[in-house]
Amino acid sequence: MKIDAKTLSRVMANPTAWRVILFHGDDMGLIQERAQAVVKTALGQDKNNKSDDPFRIAILDKETHSNLEEEATALSLIGGRRVVRVRDSADSLVPALQAVLAIESHSASQETLVVLEAHSLPARSKLRVLMEERKDCASVGCYPEEGRTLEETMAQILKARHVDIQPEALRWLSTQLGSHRAIIRSEMEKLALYANDSGTITLEDVRACIGDSGQATLEEAAFAATEGKRIEADRALERALAEGTGAVPVIRAFLTHIQRLRRVRAALESGVEKTAALKTLRPPVFFKRVPSFERALSIWTVPALTQETTTWQALEVACKQTGAPDLLLCRRQVATLAARAAYNFKQKGRRF
Repeated sequence: MKIDAKTLSRVMANPTAWRVILFHGDDMGLIQERAQAVVKTALGQDKNNKSDDPFRIAILDKETHSNLEEEATALSLIGGRRVVRVRDSADSLVPALQAVLAIESHSASQETLVVLEAHSLPARSKLRVLMEERKDCASVGCYPEEGRTLEETMAQILKARHVDIQPEALRWLSTQLGSHRAIIRSEMEKLALYANDSGTITLEDVRACIGDSGQATLEEAAFAATEGKRIEADRALERALAEGTGAVPVIRAFLTHIQRLRRVRAALESGVEKTAALKTLRPPVFFKRVPSFERALSIWTVPALTQETTTWQALEVACKQTGAPDLLLCRRQVATLAARAAYNFKQKGRRF
């Protein structure tokens, strides 16, 4: 059965109602997090708060996929339902799964729950088709979150640690951390520790804790590129990509920065004083980056920034096409942006 967002909570709360649960998609961090959650729920916890009893769980990787049928039909020596967690799942597992599902158990409590983790399975994948056709199996898509959904996830992780976060800090985080679930959870836990599991996280707190880690380097790349500093922009971009940042988060970070520049530049050209124009931005420009932001304002014009917005929006569409060399396209566009900024810096007074 194909599980949508409305019914996902039922699957996560009662995984033993299923014989096989498949987690698949583009966000491996989210896949692993959900798989771990259902394993923990299915096994329960012992007096030591552990749910990894070796007699009741088997973990299979690509090299041990051949053991799936044997592990899925084995009985627990100490009673209780067993779980088989299979990583790097693929269509090659279908024959073994069909054999397991063909076995009728005398009791639901004796059946083994099979939890599959798979990366980017196409809709016509034999494994997905099998899971989505059977009523006793669940197929759960795990894709990167964005926008309001991403902000809600971040806030919920902090709330579980009794920590609140200011709206402007949350908005800044959603544009800087990308959407990889493992990175997001790691950074949220870091913030919770910083807040000592109480209180409220401010934008200044976020900058202090997150500013130089993970995909927050995208902001550094965007600022450097719009100043014409290609080497610094390339270096920051590569650090972000090394953390697993995808093409779309890169594009969104640059678009956000360009659009903020355009907003302030338009205010300046309409006669608004610079300090007042900068104060209109939410969240505000981090005080350490204000000089860089102001240098970019002196380089770019409203028409040029409008053209850049169009160019980066077109790039996002191109990167979402199947088979597109998205990261290569992003690298090229960052280099082009830095080159245009550098040229205009040397030719002050000329319009693009």
